[in-house]
Amino acid sequence: MGLYNFTYRTYSPANKVVNVEFDSFVNAVWDPPFRHVGINNNSISSAVFAPWEVDSFSANPIVVEINYTASTHNLSVSWNYASVLDQSSSLSYRIDLRKVLPEWVAVGFTATTNQFPGDQELLWWNFSSTLEINQKDVANIERKVLLVLLAVPLGFAVAAKVIADGVGRSRKKKETIEGVSLLSINVEFSKGAGPRWVPYNDLVSATNNFSIDRKLGEGGFGGVYRGFLKDLDIPVAVKKFSRRSAQGIQEYITEVKVISRLRHRNLVKLIGWCHERGEFLLVYEFMPEGSLDSHLFANCISTGSHPLRWPERYRVALGLASALLYLHEEWEQCVVHRDIKAANVMLDSGFNVKLGDFGLARLVDHELGPQTTRLAYISNGRASKESDVYSFGVVCLEIVTGRRVVDYIEDGLEMGLVEWVWELYGNGNHSVAIDGRLVEFDEREVECLMVVGLWCAHPDSSQRASIRQAIQVLNFEAPFPSLPEKRPFPVFHVHTASSSSEESDQPLLSYSTIELDSR
Repeated sequence: MGLYNFTYRTYSPANKVVNVEFDSFVNAVWDPPFRHVGINNNSISSAVFAPWEVDSFSANPIVVEINYTASTHNLSVSWNYASVLDQSSSLSYRIDLRKVLPEWVAVGFTATTNQFPGDQELLWWNFSSTLEINQKDVANIERKVLLVLLAVPLGFAVAAKVIADGVGRSRKKKETIEGVSLLSINVEFSKGAGPRWVPYNDLVSATNNFSIDRKLGEGGFGGVYRGFLKDLDIPVAVKKFSRRSAQGIQEYITEVKVISRLRHRNLVKLIGWCHERGEFLLVYEFMPEGSLDSHLFANCISTGSHPLRWPERYRVALGLASALLYLHEEWEQCVVHRDIKAANVMLDSGFNVKLGDFGLARLVDHELGPQTTRLAYISNGRASKESDVYSFGVVCLEIVTGRRVVDYIEDGLEMGLVEWVWELYGNGNHSVAIDGRLVEFDEREVECLMVVGLWCAHPDSSQRASIRQAIQVLNFEAPFPSLPEKRPFPVFHVHTASSSSEESDQPLLSYSTIELDSR
């Protein structure tokens, strides 16, 4: 462990060290005859210990939780592995730390392999206590050199949670990262307000065992089911990810970690989460009016619904724009959604917008600037705020026309929606594009939404509106932009990279003139 020498192998009050050890090397002099987890009281020999099946979980992330309760003098440690989330082992030891340690102690980590090869890595850790510390007292504590991470007084309940790499270097990095992410979700959201853990059995009961009559929709990730949580007395939508989809698991991790931190009236509220028995599920507030696409594109006769009225459509566009403004500019980091489409725009009972599905979202620091965030799909597969704005523009045009992004316009001719609307607008015939099912509408608002949609879907990302500019025009706080009569053609630009570039012989595509629809 790097804490003891050969002089202090057994109990010595002068040492004043209490530690939990994960011992992968068996020393015949002071260790039990197997690899073990132990609690040591001022000694290199463990006071209590339990077998550590390190060989069975080599290179597998391990989560460790250490707790001490002063009232019962109980020091305990529990551990489990990323590959077996629902199984854990534990060990406890009765000790009065006030009699063993001084008032102020250092909490930290240490490791050694002696002359033997080994590889351990601390991936994540957290410390908490029930006693508030006077910061002035902390400032006066003598600073130690040896791995001092935190100074705390004893005599109260403390807890430390650690996620560490198992012995041996991982050869399955992707699985390891996913395992660590799942474990860190357990730790990060186990306390405090916000989304909470929902037991799998509760979700089975809430959805009638995910029966087909409760299914609201199906996607590449899996299915969405309507349910009712009895303990909260609310209807919910349960998103169940496919067990066979590795991408689905990654989207689950991303969605939990991103949307759980966001708070806005136009974002779907995440109520809970569950990864248990190999299943991955998210629990959202239930949206009684479903998704926007079901109102724009569905056959009203077969579904029994009515075409969305114009006031509701315009409010949807404003609500979606408000959600994007929050994601792009108003939250602490820029959130690039990367999957803006009508199917992900949910509607509550008042037809208010709730943007959902953050499985593809990415975080970008605001200060990185446009050159870092303006990354087109064609160049490296990454998305940007401009890509989100493009998709928002397409949704605006779908709202006006009631047509999908690619649709059969006339005589069986398949044509892109943006190209079709731009051509009509340039010819002064934009009224032809208006959804024929609309009985009444505000002509000024219709033209405004159409112009904003075309502006946001401009082929040159440098000529697109920011979401803030789009909102100003939609609220008639700024004049309409001047758009060319004909939609500009995307242009390939070939540049010669500098001689220092590793790709100096490869043609590059201009970020500002190439754009692929994310859908």
